[in-house]
Amino acid sequence: MKEVIFIRKNLAKWEQTEQLVKESSKQSPDRLADAYTDLIADLSFARTHYPGSRITLYLNNLAADLHHLIYRNKREKWSRVLTFWSQEVPQTMYDARKELLTACVIFSVSILIGIVSTLNDESFIRLIMGDGYVDMTLSNIARGEPMAVYGTQQQFSMFLGITVNNIRVALVVFVCGLLTSFATGYILLQNGIMLGAFHAFLYQQGLLGESMLAIWLHGTLEISAIVVAGAAGIALGNGWLFPGTYSRMVSFRRGAVRGLKIVVGTVPLFVIAGFIEGFFTRYTQLHNGVRLLFILLSLAFVMYYYIYLPNTYRHGNTKT
Repeated sequence: MKEVIFIRKNLAKWEQTEQLVKESSKQSPDRLADAYTDLIADLSFARTHYPGSRITLYLNNLAADLHHLIYRNKREKWSRVLTFWSQEVPQTMYDARKELLTACVIFSVSILIGIVSTLNDESFIRLIMGDGYVDMTLSNIARGEPMAVYGTQQQFSMFLGITVNNIRVALVVFVCGLLTSFATGYILLQNGIMLGAFHAFLYQQGLLGESMLAIWLHGTLEISAIVVAGAAGIALGNGWLFPGTYSRMVSFRRGAVRGLKIVVGTVPLFVIAGFIEGFFTRYTQLHNGVRLLFILLSLAFVMYYYIYLPNTYRHGNTKT
């Protein structure tokens, strides 16, 4: 690669790194470390191909400044806890925006597959959900209590069981990235087809409106968190599957750290979603307007935290 092309290709990234150095007090240690890793890769390339160039000296000086900041910068424990969700997770989500888009596309297509398949094959819902669950749902519908499944357990035990199970699902989706990002995509596909099939089944029973209000009361946060966990798994899988200019081990480690940070960031969403499902979803007599308002507020939070807030880091805004 010619030196001028190398500079033109990476100049914007180096300018961002300079900005990180100037605003180091506002940055998380992990953000600085990621920038340092990127810079070292470029410096190694420059040393190999342009050993006597001014750009090599520039990168070396910039790397030295960044190295000094990283090892001088010490954050207090409780400060790190607060900044993890307010800064580090949104920053990481911006870095993983392509993985999040991929997870959203896979999940959306799989929902459509579930809907179309159920509407065209009456036996498909039993294949996906199982005879026991379908028969139980039909029995509840016959009794006039289609959402009775949410009131079958004691509230706290239901909240605890659902929360633990959802976190387990998120971890499975993430860890499947070790088997390549395609494995994570497959898990997302399964869950999306199941969700689409169940909604189509309830539509066939004339209960789509009621089911949407009941399921998405907690499902807005729960399903969104699973999709985000899918982005974490894809980041993990892509880390060693597509190393780019890094060594495979360095790329895998970067993908693992990024993915783990994303999936840990979903834990509060699962806790809140489990609380809603355990304590509130069962009350189907709540006014539809109240349930719809809560769904819209949950959706607004997801859009803000996982899309709008990460995008602010594109413009250098690191305050929340």
